[in-house]
Amino acid sequence: MANIKSAKKRILVNRTKAERNKSIRTGVKTAIKKVYAAVEAKDKEAAAAALLNATSVIDKAVTKGVYHKNYASRRVSRLAKLVNQMA
Repeated sequence: MANIKSAKKRILVNRTKAERNKSIRTGVKTAIKKVYAAVEAKDKEAAAAALLNATSVIDKAVTKGVYHKNYASRRVSRLAKLVNQMA
């Protein structure tokens, strides 16, 4: 354990931020899984709705600094491509 007061504070702050980031990442993964599940079920409407939700969740994660914007853009692009290929 750290001895200096500022180092102790950094440990606590880093732990808090890690928990927050973990929560956001979990939400993103869940949203992505819902898109894949709708695509597997061949439900176009549900897939489109899930894609809209996933896009929103991913973009919010970027604004919070959890993901890089290029990573998010790539994820959204691949999900959109998957949903659009459904016919």
